[in-house]
Amino acid sequence: MQTITKYIVLVVLVLNAHLINAQETENNKAKIEILENAKQKVENEERDYLKVEVEEVNKRLDAGAITQEQADQLKQELAEKRALNIENRTAIIDNKISLLRRNENGYSNDVDEGDVVGFSIGGREGTFAGVRINGKNLPRRYDRRTTNDFVFAIGFNNAIIEGESLNDSPYKLAGSGFVEMGWAWKTRVFKNTNALRFKYGFSFQWNKLDIKDDLYFNEVDDVVMLEEFPHNVIKSKFRTTNLVFPVHFEFGPSKKREYDNYFRYSTHKKFKMGVGAYGGFVLQSMQKIKYKEDGHREKDKYKGFNTNNFVYGLSTYFGWGNVGIYAKYDLSPIFKDQAIDQNNISLGIRFDMD
Repeated sequence: MQTITKYIVLVVLVLNAHLINAQETENNKAKIEILENAKQKVENEERDYLKVEVEEVNKRLDAGAITQEQADQLKQELAEKRALNIENRTAIIDNKISLLRRNENGYSNDVDEGDVVGFSIGGREGTFAGVRINGKNLPRRYDRRTTNDFVFAIGFNNAIIEGESLNDSPYKLAGSGFVEMGWAWKTRVFKNTNALRFKYGFSFQWNKLDIKDDLYFNEVDDVVMLEEFPHNVIKSKFRTTNLVFPVHFEFGPSKKREYDNYFRYSTHKKFKMGVGAYGGFVLQSMQKIKYKEDGHREKDKYKGFNTNNFVYGLSTYFGWGNVGIYAKYDLSPIFKDQAIDQNNISLGIRFDMD
């Protein structure tokens, strides 16, 4: 019985080995098929890149930026570069195919199976038919008229009140402030100069008023007015949160930087001025009051004041490079119905990360 059992075990082990080898061989065949397909896709990809690059050269020729002789020379160089790219990239794939064919029973290495047909060119990676390629391998656009950047601003906030000067404002200068954060696109208006740019985007604005002299906003029959709070006020603050869509015309010099196959305009260390307007929505209004009652510190929050649903105004900035002085003024009053008209005004520093 023991002898029969040994033979049965031996037969099972042999069958398993055959099954494993067959499976590994099938896996190798599948990998080789993927690699063969990847070779053709590499060739198609490089030809597509070349087509885009040649179109950019033709645009430069039509614009009179280069001569016919220079255009022909550039096209020849681009064709040679793409041909070498095809040769090098397919050689890498051929080596991988040879490795798999030489090891019919499977080839074990430290590379993850998802990376078997993978190689990378450059830094940032993407995937293309099992072959990782770098986005930087794409041809650079000869002229980019539209760019985008992050915008951040911070500074002082107050209100222009009918019949009063800022010196008589019921809002503290130091405690009242604003923050603005958003994204902007900038498009060159003219084809051959960057002296005028059209800047547009969206921003979130937080405008805060720090109220003096134990006062707070009180709403009676939809009319909002400042009144004296019945207890000893520690802090009284009012804040609105807005979503706005600024539009500016930006003026100023820039430097044209020209390279082999593209050019860019740079405003680094250059003066710039923007003049424009904004409009949007009031997302939230809230008042916070900290006070003492019977020797205890208390805190109240009030939301949903009768503020205008829409906000609109004028804005301007004067900058050097990425930093500038920024001012904005709401043409829309803070509240729909208020005893005295008052409009938000802000002054601060603006950062355009372009």
